[in-house]
Amino acid sequence: MFNRYEGAAWEERFLPRLTSAEIRDLPKTRALVILPVGAMEQHGPHLPVMTDALIGEAVVTRAMELLPKDCDVWLLPPLAYGKSNEHLDFAGTISLSAQTLLQAVMDIAAGVKRSGFRRLLLLNTHGGNQDLLLLAAREIRIATGLMVFYLSPGSLADLGDFCTEEEREFGIHAGDYETSLVMAVKPDWVRAGERTREMPDMAPYRYLTLEGRIRFAWVMSDISESGISGDATGATAEKGEILLGRIASRLAEALKEMCAFEIADVKRKPSVPAQEGFGMKAAEDVTA
Repeated sequence: MFNRYEGAAWEERFLPRLTSAEIRDLPKTRALVILPVGAMEQHGPHLPVMTDALIGEAVVTRAMELLPKDCDVWLLPPLAYGKSNEHLDFAGTISLSAQTLLQAVMDIAAGVKRSGFRRLLLLNTHGGNQDLLLLAAREIRIATGLMVFYLSPGSLADLGDFCTEEEREFGIHAGDYETSLVMAVKPDWVRAGERTREMPDMAPYRYLTLEGRIRFAWVMSDISESGISGDATGATAEKGEILLGRIASRLAEALKEMCAFEIADVKRKPSVPAQEGFGMKAAEDVTA
């Protein structure tokens, strides 16, 4: 079960519970600040509209329980609203425009920089935010000098032994993965009897895909009647708990790596090309 504002993430690592003076005096050389970004949007007939934001909070809560005490990782209040205009045909979706979300993230990053921090992680749990947040990460880097990271926890899930190939390809919204996670962290928020299966028909196409390879622009009502893309019928709380544990464990390791990361170390000096004739002369010396 997931309880908001309980555990190390909220009692020990929630940045706004500190005073201004305490934040000023924090060690910041290796500190990392996390901004979770989710969405408030329909997730079919069985999941709450807070699904994406809820998963982000649950994942970061669990991961922070695994961090050593001396790891300087700090959590900002999660941004529950995202760019969800692809779901506006369904009730309950509350979307920010791309411009509003970009500006909000840029403004938050500027505040992180002014407070003396050097690293920011955009932790995203809504696919519709991805392109914008990747753009934002680059813009923040240019505008502030912060080291900026982007991560979707789903990329750490490793669904190979949980889902069919079809589900891994098309289960992108309210399918097995998301439904199992919500069943694990907030079972009372799932209408289990309303779970369904709906997959887009992409069989005729060799190159076109919903995500990856060659994409085409779509909104949810273009590809789904129910508002889902995937198979929620096989979701279980037990699977969700295993997935949550996997993601949290890998996320905790990734957070430690981000704290140690220095972008200046990535760039290597270019190798000096051999002077003309040097290689031949060396070969002649060897054979002499």
